[in-house]
Amino acid sequence: MPRSRATPDLPLRIRRGDGPLPTQIVDQIRLLVTSGGLRPGDPVPSTRSLAERLGISRGTVSTAYDQLAGEGYLVADSGSTRITPDLPSLATSATGHPAGEPGRGDGGPEGNMPRVEFDIRPGTPDTSALTTTAWRAAWRAAAAEPSLGYGAQGSAELRRELAEYLRTVRAVRADPEDVLVTAGARDGLRILLTAVSRRLGRRLVVAVEDPGYPSLHRVPEALGHLVVPVPLDEQGLNPEYLPVGPERAGRAGRPDIVLVTPSHQYPLGASMPVTRRLELIRWAREHGAILVEDDYDSELRYVGEPLPALAALDTTASGAGDRVVTLGSFAKILTPGLGLGFVLMTPETRADMLGLKHDAGAPVSGVVQDAMTYFFAGDGLRRHTARMRREYRRRRDLLAEVLAPGELPAGTEVRPMDGGLHAVLELPEGSDEDVLVAAARSRGVAVAGLSGYWNHGGNRPGLVVGFGGLSEARLHRALILLRDALRSAE
Repeated sequence: MPRSRATPDLPLRIRRGDGPLPTQIVDQIRLLVTSGGLRPGDPVPSTRSLAERLGISRGTVSTAYDQLAGEGYLVADSGSTRITPDLPSLATSATGHPAGEPGRGDGGPEGNMPRVEFDIRPGTPDTSALTTTAWRAAWRAAAAEPSLGYGAQGSAELRRELAEYLRTVRAVRADPEDVLVTAGARDGLRILLTAVSRRLGRRLVVAVEDPGYPSLHRVPEALGHLVVPVPLDEQGLNPEYLPVGPERAGRAGRPDIVLVTPSHQYPLGASMPVTRRLELIRWAREHGAILVEDDYDSELRYVGEPLPALAALDTTASGAGDRVVTLGSFAKILTPGLGLGFVLMTPETRADMLGLKHDAGAPVSGVVQDAMTYFFAGDGLRRHTARMRREYRRRRDLLAEVLAPGELPAGTEVRPMDGGLHAVLELPEGSDEDVLVAAARSRGVAVAGLSGYWNHGGNRPGLVVGFGGLSEARLHRALILLRDALRSAE
């Protein structure tokens, strides 16, 4: 029987005042993985032992481990936690992320890549702020009486809390019986597409925004459906650009599903006005299509009040309408490591989706569902969201200050940032996006190229910059280095 690997004594150091403590742990473990100091399958210390050695709270270590698990670096295995065994070797890339992800600008020989000190690619929230009394109390309460699990639709108590959340935050009238608990937005989309495809007995035509959310767009492709990219205008997706009629040679037919991000278009950031939202709903009714509203970060709005959700506008005389399915998750406002989301179903899709879920079973831990129920009930989510909205607004303002028009090369500008955790820097026509991504990397800063968000490669060069995952001090330094890289490439 082979010997199990001993738990390594990780060379981690915590410096008070040098950014959030969970972020320091995450950054150092990432670097150990990418440099070869930790190999796939290696165990890591328990949260208790590492917290004792570093002189910090166990909750701080748990938050760091949760983020690393959400990113795919760690996995729980037979009572211990270890580096994901099938993780590809990253020892030569030192990027903190797997090399070669689309749209990440990871071109060129990996062995020659400089070390990344500041990763400001989009998609990472600040998880350090979750180490609050309310968050820890919710998990303690859930663990004190461990759940035996819930049915395929999810906890009834959690669904009631989610319905109330949709009513108060998004002005959506939601019946808890129309809410389905999922393992995240992609899981919800997969269930919907499979259920509708089974009912229709064929593959689906799925219209998506171009540019848009790459990981979500890969879901219908992976299921064998036809994905139709739809160009955007300044108000987001325009129904006039959607194909109609039957499928013909070389031309897609009318979409069965239209996937949109109306609150905060990803990645360009446009907020769809009410008139356009009503046009989309009218189009969907006329053509028998389903609108899938990806409500991924509507809580993080910094300018004005949130506009009505598509589901709030999709109404009939008897109440909720039948054209809009809402996908929701807590990856941006809490942590992607939570692995929890929901779908607000329509009467047309409900029976098919629940039937499919009853066959497949529940993918979300009962303890996780209970912890979120307690967090909702104790007003923890509302208070956390308000606190993070203020914090992220400061970081957005910092980005706008450092990357102000007068500080950037001519023709380079930041698109308006009304909400969310990222910004898009539009570059002058003819700019070499890859060169600028490499120039930033040479200074230790990782940013994403806008080209990776187009379905077939766009002709608008740009950079996508996240501002959620670093402390203000580290973000300030990263943005200055990015600005210097843009200037040097003129």
